[in-house]
Amino acid sequence: MATIVGAVTTSHIPAIGNAMANGLQHEPYWAPFFDGYERAREWLATARPDVAVVIYNDHGLNFFLDNLPTFAVGAAPEYSVEDEGWGLPTFPPYRGIPELSWHVIETLVEQDFDVATCQEMRVDHAFVNPMRLLWPDRTPPPVATLPIHINTVQHPLPKTSRCLAFGRAIGQALESFDDELRVLIVGTGGLSHQLDGQRAGFINKEFDEMCMAKIIDDPGALTALSIHDIVKLGGTQGTEIIMWLAARGALGDRVDKIHGSYHIPVSNTAAGLLVLENRAQPALWY
Repeated sequence: MATIVGAVTTSHIPAIGNAMANGLQHEPYWAPFFDGYERAREWLATARPDVAVVIYNDHGLNFFLDNLPTFAVGAAPEYSVEDEGWGLPTFPPYRGIPELSWHVIETLVEQDFDVATCQEMRVDHAFVNPMRLLWPDRTPPPVATLPIHINTVQHPLPKTSRCLAFGRAIGQALESFDDELRVLIVGTGGLSHQLDGQRAGFINKEFDEMCMAKIIDDPGALTALSIHDIVKLGGTQGTEIIMWLAARGALGDRVDKIHGSYHIPVSNTAAGLLVLENRAQPALWY
């Protein structure tokens, strides 16, 4: 059966891609952010995933305001990289794994999650930047990919409790797949930030650190927060924390924190990273 080795939750800020494209990783402004990913890469080399299930939010590349599903799952043989306006460089397509995608889709529907099924899907910075951070020398990386979209663009957004349950259903679907795959969950987005309006540039370090702590040991505590609570405490785009919550839901009840980092600001945004190992399997990190 498939094994979920763990999860990486990470910010996906558009400026990251431009910084990497322009070789700015060691500049004083960027170095504290990029340095946080070295330990994550070391753990990945030990975990050896075959597949990365990337839980992210589409930014108008596949879906727009006139047709925006709450949940969507990719079921394509490959996923082309396209820029939705931030200057993302051109990269080869990411490899899909349709047989696993269809198993996840069918299992989610059986568990009462009505998902949009995407047999063609393009990926934007929210998918590409985290993958480049984790495998900076391999684009596309040496893993198959399964993109899963959660709406954070147009209200109503899914409740925090719904996203945690969605993640748990994803985890159950993956672990019931009859193949000896090693699966990494990647939850992208956040942390606190607001891109426009009177609170443009808003960051709440205390809220971010609370969310990161709860994601590790008590993700259910975050379900007490409504989407409007998150907007108030974390900014309009801080709602992207629901991708972290879904990623955590895909893991077992208990995890080991391998690594974490937090840095502000990155392009007026709080940036966070967690590496969590699934305790349901033998320890990978020594």
